[in-house]
Amino acid sequence: MGSFIAWKEHFFNWKIFILAIATTLFLQILSNLANDYGDSISGKDNDERLGPVRAVQSGEISLTEMKRMIFIFCLFSLISGILLIFVSHIRVFSLSFFILLFLGLVAIWAALSYTIGKNPYGYSGWGDLSVFIFFGLFSVLGTYFLYVKSISPEILFPAISVGSFSVGVLNLNNMRDYANDKTTGKRTLVVKMGAGKAKYYHVFLLILAVVNSLAFIILNQTGWTSYLFLVMIIPIITHAKRIIQIQEPVMFDGELRKLALIALAFSVLFGICINI
Repeated sequence: MGSFIAWKEHFFNWKIFILAIATTLFLQILSNLANDYGDSISGKDNDERLGPVRAVQSGEISLTEMKRMIFIFCLFSLISGILLIFVSHIRVFSLSFFILLFLGLVAIWAALSYTIGKNPYGYSGWGDLSVFIFFGLFSVLGTYFLYVKSISPEILFPAISVGSFSVGVLNLNNMRDYANDKTTGKRTLVVKMGAGKAKYYHVFLLILAVVNSLAFIILNQTGWTSYLFLVMIIPIITHAKRIIQIQEPVMFDGELRKLALIALAFSVLFGICINI
């Protein structure tokens, strides 16, 4: 999303794009590995858990091997992030350099401390906010800044859209795991609000994603082709109706995958439409 908006303003750079994608993937993988490790050592992963089999809990990977992989992907994320700053031609030791470096380190910390440590914030209901910030605001605004070297206020709208979709994916994961999380003391936002309210919270996130992207289009007064991305409302409504109807938690797993693809398709189509 950040790259498409920069492209619209004629600031696109392939090196920044490739490294931004790589850094994001490394952080996502790191987050998944750390989550697997943290849930295993805390006992949150057990035979009652729904969803994909966890590597440590199933015995496929030892705790030592998982810690080694976590360290490797911390290193990958750090190296990729530093290279990303360098290829964006931000002056070394400038204020922007240190701010971006700090945000990168905080992103690594956030990926690790979600389920690891004495008081992991993922067990206290703060996971949604963290995902919204790091996989929404920071990712879109940060990527855009790497291209343009400044931030325009209206970029906040598509950043909120991406963040809302990302939180939606987490919310589906937590709705699927509601019963086990409640039993094991993992106080996700879904556990706190209840499974019923979580469905309407999910619909709210989807509406928030669409409305904010539409606000960006209206504010920029782009041509009619920019509105073609609204065709994505069809799969989004279909997905929302399905979420409301689901009674068996295990069924959320399939919708989780669908929403991830919807979020990707939405961002790509939105980006193409604002550039044609």
